[in-house]
Amino acid sequence: MTTTAPRASVRPVAPLLRRGLPAVLLAGVATTTLAAAGRAAGISLDVAGEPIPVPGFGVLTVAFGLVGVLLAVALSRWSRQPRRDFVTSTVVLTVLSLVPALLADVAGSTRALLMTAHLVAAAIVVPALARRLP
Repeated sequence: MTTTAPRASVRPVAPLLRRGLPAVLLAGVATTTLAAAGRAAGISLDVAGEPIPVPGFGVLTVAFGLVGVLLAVALSRWSRQPRRDFVTSTVVLTVLSLVPALLADVAGSTRALLMTAHLVAAAIVVPALARRLP
């Protein structure tokens, strides 16, 4: 007679992807729009003497948003409390993402724009993914 251990339930990834990927794209568009509006308003996008291209805001937002999707997928599979752990992790990561802007030698308006872009992206992606986590 053989006994087998109960199989851990594997949570489906599709709901996270259906909600997360559009949120990541929306965040990319939002940060690009924010950067374009800031530049149009006269806010410098120069950091350390080098301009940040407006599309760069969207590209980096999408890249790190996809990291957030991967984090949500991983936590949905291996965490006992995936929503709590995801929200806690992403809040900490969002706060840490503000540090370079705080330390950069840039104009105050540039600093505010950079920090706002991080917060806008997080405000779009984090809730969209967290809602799909148990």
